[in-house]
Formats: sequence, structure tokens, C-alpha cells
Amino acid sequence: MTGAGMAGERLSDEALMDLVQRQTLHYFWEFGHPVSGMARERSAGSVSYDVAETVTTGGTGFGIMAMIAGTERGFLPRDAVRERVRKICDFLCKTTHYHGAFPHWMNGTTGATIAFSTNDNGGDLVETSFLMMGLLTARQYFSEDPALVAQITAMWHAVEWDAFCPAPNKLMWHWSPDKAWAEGLPITGWHEALITYVLAASSPTHAIDVRAYDEGWKNSRTYVNGRSYYGIPLPLGPELGGPLFFTHYSFMGLDPRGLRDGHTDYWQQNRNHARINHAYCADNPKGFAGYGAAWGLTACDGDRGYNAFSPTNDLGVVAPTGAIAAMPYTPDESLAAMRHYYEDMPGLWGAFGFYDAFNETAGWIADSNLAIDEGPIVVMIENHRSGLLWRLFMANPEVAVGLARLGFKTAELVA
Repeated sequence: MTGAGMAGERLSDEALMDLVQRQTLHYFWEFGHPVSGMARERSAGSVSYDVAETVTTGGTGFGIMAMIAGTERGFLPRDAVRERVRKICDFLCKTTHYHGAFPHWMNGTTGATIAFSTNDNGGDLVETSFLMMGLLTARQYFSEDPALVAQITAMWHAVEWDAFCPAPNKLMWHWSPDKAWAEGLPITGWHEALITYVLAASSPTHAIDVRAYDEGWKNSRTYVNGRSYYGIPLPLGPELGGPLFFTHYSFMGLDPRGLRDGHTDYWQQNRNHARINHAYCADNPKGFAGYGAAWGLTACDGDRGYNAFSPTNDLGVVAPTGAIAAMPYTPDESLAAMRHYYEDMPGLWGAFGFYDAFNETAGWIADSNLAIDEGPIVVMIENHRSGLLWRLFMANPEVAVGLARLGFKTAELVA
């Protein structure tokens, strides 16, 4: 795969989108772990774990979707991407599972679980859902390969979503083999984990009770919002919307267009969240350098460490993935931000596309790239351009069943 580009040159919108997708794909393609094929958690940074060996479950799901987008664009060879997906599946099938779920992190050579935190040392259901979203997308894309289809289906059927419910109305984020529910983290409120409930309700083998969604996910002070910010109504979520990855992670496969329930239209929810984030950065109440042309507050590395940045947790750090992965919702504003990063900030461009984040006030640019920030750039640009990943994921028949069980309406279900 070639086409590094030269930061600062003037390109058409289409050529710029091509370049950013193609360059970002290097993270998953060339930098993918040589043994497992999985996505490394990060490329650099001062962290306690082994950067070269630590691979990420959720980031791998995002990477699979990104590589499919690259295949469709002609940036990557189809047969080689199919074999990469098979390599990942073969590796995962040999690793330790926790009620069919995978840990947040693994050693890319041995498959050994790497604890994400003291008590998060077993199955991580949210990260597993990001992985399964990618694998189910691949199952549709490579439907001509019955062996791969069967392998992905077996992995999907093996996830015991219901085992992560210590009570019918509570779905837990993770389970530890030696501490059980010690972390005590139910999946509740409005955030990135909607896809976890959708897949948990869609499972043909281990579906959860719908009460977990109705009485767990929705029963939170951060679920319904109903207020307006900068004149823009926000149906769901915390004050000023929270970090932008709420609009990215679940919706890389889950198509928000025409998706609605008794609370909201999810296209409006995501679009308005992105517009509020953009309006906040344009307003720039804290007076940080660079805001306006740069926008998009989300989880990323920062000059004082990794954080989930948002309008209510604003420390002057902007991540390119924030605005760029919001492109389906705010195409003009997102393209303008991407063009600014590419043409006006040459130090932000590297081997894997844009570095993770920057703080102009502090004069800081990250030396790192993170899988969970790289994947949404490629995938959401593609969903803006063609809707490819949305179409593939939503074509899985189990997903329609799960959405209907949870009370969602989609354009397909209505038609």
C-alpha cells in the first residue's frame, strides 16, 4: 500500500479523503501484530505495558472494518485482507475466553490476557462487542468464503452475553475470573456501548433479557437529556453531549439513519451532538489556542495523559479523530477541520496519518497513534462517502431481530 502524501499540499476533497483513509490504514495493515494480525493498542507513548506486544480487542474490530473500507477503495488487496481476518480469527480461537468474551488487551504473540486494570482482568463485554461488530461486518463482506463465515459465526454464537447479567435487569461491563463482579460496573446511561446491548439482544444463543436494556441502560441520570445547547436540542446524554466518541464507536456499524425509538431519532442525536461539540469549540469559552479551525473533543492522548475530553472536561486537547470521524453528521465542518490539520499543521502528519492529538496552547503534539482513534477515521469517512460499513453490518439478519426486541425502528423495519 502506497501513497504517503505530503502534508500541506492542496488536494480536492475526494483526493484528501482518499489520502487520509489510505495513510491511516497503514496502522492496521503494516503495523498490525505480525503473529496475531490484531491491532496494537498504540504506536508509542509512555505507558506501563509493552507497546509492541499489547493488542486490543475493540481496536481490532475497528481495524477489520477499516481494512474492508480500504479493500473496497482499492487500497488493499481483497484476498490478503480476507486472509488477515482469518489469521485474526485463528489466533482468537486459541486464546482464553471468559464466557465466550475476550479481554480488553492480549499479548499479540502468546494470546495471554493483559489486565486493563486491577479488576478488569477477564472478559470485557464492551470491547468484545466492538470486535464482534467488525467480525459480523467481515462475515457479510466475505460471504463467498464458507469456512470463514462458519468460523465467525461460531465465535459470535459462543459469546455468553447473558452470563454478564448477574440479575435480569443488569448487564455488566466486564467479569473477572478471580474477582467476579468486583469492578461493579454496570453498562448504564448514554455512551459508547449501545452496540453492546444491540448485539446482546441479537444473539441467537445467549440473548439477554430486555429488562437489562429497559431498566439498566435507560435508567440513568445521563440517559435522557432534552435540553438545548447553542440553540441545538440534545435528546440523550450528559451535559453538552460528552466526548464525541459516543457518536463514533457504536455507529461504525449501527446505521443511525432512520434508527429511532420512543426517546429519539438517532441520526438527530448524533448530528446534534457533533454540532454542539463544534459550536462549543467555536465559542471557545476557555480561550484555548487553535480552537475554531480545530475542533472535536473526545477521548485521546493529552499532554497530561490520556483522558476523555469533552466540553465539560476541556483542557485544550483536540484529537483529529473527533471531527474527522463525525464526518457523516457534519460533513462541511469535518472536511474543513481535516483540511486545516493537513494543510496548516504539517507536524501533525506522520506514518499512520494524523498523530493522535495536540494542544496548541501547550505547544504539544502527540507522538502516538491509538487503534481506537485510527479505526473510526477510516470507517466514518467511508460511511460518509458510501455507507459501506453501515450496509454490511445492518445486513446481518440477527441485528434486525435484536433491534426489534429492544424497541427500535429502522428504515428497513418500517418499509
